[in-house]
Amino acid sequence: MPKWIWMDKVFGEMSKLRQGLSGLWGVVTGTLGGTYTLDSTRVDYAKARALYDNTEESYKIGAGFAKKIVNAPVGYMGLPEFKSSDEDAQKTLNDFMKKNESKAQRTHLNAIKEGDCFVWLTREEKKSKLFPENEVHIVYNIIPPEQVTRIDLDPLTGEVIQYVLESQHSWHDESGSKRTCKIRQRISAERRVIEIDGENPPNAEPGDHDNPWGFIPIVHFKNDGDETTEFGKSDLESVEPFLKIYHDVLLASVQGSKMHSTPRLKLKLKNVPAFLLNNFGVTDPKKFASSGGQLNLHGKEILLFQDDEDAGFIEAKSATGDAMALLEFVFYCIVSASETPEFVFGVHTPSSLSSVKEQMPIFIQKVERKRKSFADSWQMLARMVLSMTSQSGLVTFDTFETSLVWETVDQRDSKDVAEELKTIVEALDKALAGGLISEPAAVEYLAYWVDTMHSYEGSDDVEGEKDRILKTKLLLRRLEDGQILDAEKNEAV
Repeated sequence: MPKWIWMDKVFGEMSKLRQGLSGLWGVVTGTLGGTYTLDSTRVDYAKARALYDNTEESYKIGAGFAKKIVNAPVGYMGLPEFKSSDEDAQKTLNDFMKKNESKAQRTHLNAIKEGDCFVWLTREEKKSKLFPENEVHIVYNIIPPEQVTRIDLDPLTGEVIQYVLESQHSWHDESGSKRTCKIRQRISAERRVIEIDGENPPNAEPGDHDNPWGFIPIVHFKNDGDETTEFGKSDLESVEPFLKIYHDVLLASVQGSKMHSTPRLKLKLKNVPAFLLNNFGVTDPKKFASSGGQLNLHGKEILLFQDDEDAGFIEAKSATGDAMALLEFVFYCIVSASETPEFVFGVHTPSSLSSVKEQMPIFIQKVERKRKSFADSWQMLARMVLSMTSQSGLVTFDTFETSLVWETVDQRDSKDVAEELKTIVEALDKALAGGLISEPAAVEYLAYWVDTMHSYEGSDDVEGEKDRILKTKLLLRRLEDGQILDAEKNEAV
């Protein structure tokens, strides 16, 4: 096979959301047991953003689904809550996440949309008139993934040795002239090397700088990544062909709607001059035609015909046939490939209750999978925050280890939750009455379903549910006694 034909075949089979030549090569790395080639293809970030924003002309009608596909899991995922055994570490992480909640949410959004999101933590000591309380603080920076041109890995362990960043920067000097330069950075655990091609922009210091932290303060949030890939995958990759098909089919139907929906008049005539004379008053058809005369059917509610003459309409059928059936099929392909329930795409989409119940467990599994895939990155980010805070001399922590707590994804509505709680309470009450369960066991189990309940015995700082139940019973007893006394007084009177 000639080389150019082989190249055309390869590029023709590649995903439209994957960037060109990088798909033909990979990074050779491995473990102590052997080596393997790491796939270094990347998502076409600009095209992924265009699909999400629906600005790609060749997908315009079909890419409206893209934003729903990305936003739905991001909304259900929420943000993790860090849990640490060290109270100071807990407070530091809570404050950090509270200040950067919007950026953390955008991290999930960018990673799912584009496949990769890089977070760079920096420590700033600048005084600000607007934020005097943040004289020394850690800044949450999101790097555009295009700027990360290369990630150097350890050939044996696969750990990151160095990030190589490259960006174009433009600014205006004092005279108003536009200046541009290319900034290249190499960041490792020991140093940060900055190289500038062109004029030096303000506040930029090229050269070899020490890295004071002893680690690379960049966290890579990789969507659906595994050991064989260097970069993540966009959730739009699996549905991109269906978005294109949906656009093409619907566009063809819309473009042909004028021809398909506007019928053309068909006349079957034996005596054309007589027809023109009786209906349009044309006495000389040849002269009428040579002078460019036109027949106007507006207002002609009745047309007169002779024997064996007739009129009808020519109706053209769509070249695509019945587009509704094909569009519906493509829509369900989008639903299946994206693992997104039908109702997410809008209430106008017909979906029965049974189909929603069948699709929600799949969607919840997708959300849980996303959470677990990002868990290591969030825990690494928490370690970096604690380490940078500790090295700054602000506070010392006993441990950098944290765990993540996510809000439970519940597909039930309030009615279903109330009915389930009622069933549980009735079952526990019956088990208590039958002597099959103890009161502490019943309370501990019910506390799992009712957030306002405490543990049965409680602790030094928190009152136990046992004491609260006794207080409630005493209060009800007093109210009962008071009502009895009031009733006796009324009878005496």
